Amino acid sequence: MKIISQQCIRSLGITPRQCVEWIYESFALKAEAQLPAKISVHPADTDFFTSMPCLLPQREGAGHRYFGIKEVHRIEGAVPSLGSDMMLYDANTGELLALMDSDWITTMRTGAVAAAAAKALRRDDASTYGFVGLGNTARAALLCILEAEPEKHFNVQLLRYKDQAESFIERFKDYGNVTFEIVDDINEMARTVDVFVSSITSANGLLVEDEKNFKPGITVIPIHMRGLQNCDTTFDRVLGDDTDHVKGFKYFPQFNDYNEIGEVLAGRDPGRKTPQQRIIDYNYGLALHDVVFASKIYELVVAAPLPEVEIVKETEKFWI
Repeated sequence: MKIISQQCIRSLGITPRQCVEWIYESFALKAEAQLPAKISVHPADTDFFTSMPCLLPQREGAGHRYFGIKEVHRIEGAVPSLGSDMMLYDANTGELLALMDSDWITTMRTGAVAAAAAKALRRDDASTYGFVGLGNTARAALLCILEAEPEKHFNVQLLRYKDQAESFIERFKDYGNVTFEIVDDINEMARTVDVFVSSITSANGLLVEDEKNFKPGITVIPIHMRGLQNCDTTFDRVLGDDTDHVKGFKYFPQFNDYNEIGEVLAGRDPGRKTPQQRIIDYNYGLALHDVVFASKIYELVVAAPLPEVEIVKETEKFWI
């Protein structure tokens, strides 16, 4: 069994553009994968441990059929407060192939899904994105947006919070296809941007109290699901990454013109049907993406001299 650290994963030089390509590939596998809804337990208040299993289909030419289970947790006061790990198996033999740090995977696959969804659902003439919450997930999303379409120029509004906007801009100083503006009014952002991306991890109430402030034709991507529920029953379309994961949402029975984003990415659903439609897309986060990313990473490092743990198994039935 290999032990694959975050440092090892980052050393592979996987590009944001590659991450977006893996998202398209993983959604294409979804119909053949076994993807149970995630299960959470809550030790205290907002703390949680969430188990996320997925069995991928056997891929032609692949030596393994991959099963993975990711354990993601958030513990108040821990540094960082959010963390995740994965066990990756060969489903054909039951062999545990790797224990893998999943923090980089979680961040980059989340950003890549947001980038792919925004591109698929935005207006044809969209050029202005707004970001609320400027942590690692927002950085990952913009990295994927900019590198997936290097020929397109993006105007990006950042909602001011402490000094995070300035730090965010500094991170992207070497990118020539983006221009930044720092704004103080979230309602004005909702009225002016083409794509509204929220990656805040907690919200007390609604981010934009009057949903009418969202302009016609806007695409809203609530990466962490918080503070945008007033859009659920009023927007023209609602998309989700997996119906079993979002059908428990309070307003799911009232969603207008619902479908899964994978159907849009595959070309079986047009996504945006008119330029004036307001669309919100809930990507709850799928183990499908985590296991696809983990399997790709495992294949990249399978021959590398990484730390290994020998697991000695009984070869015959044993009695206690």
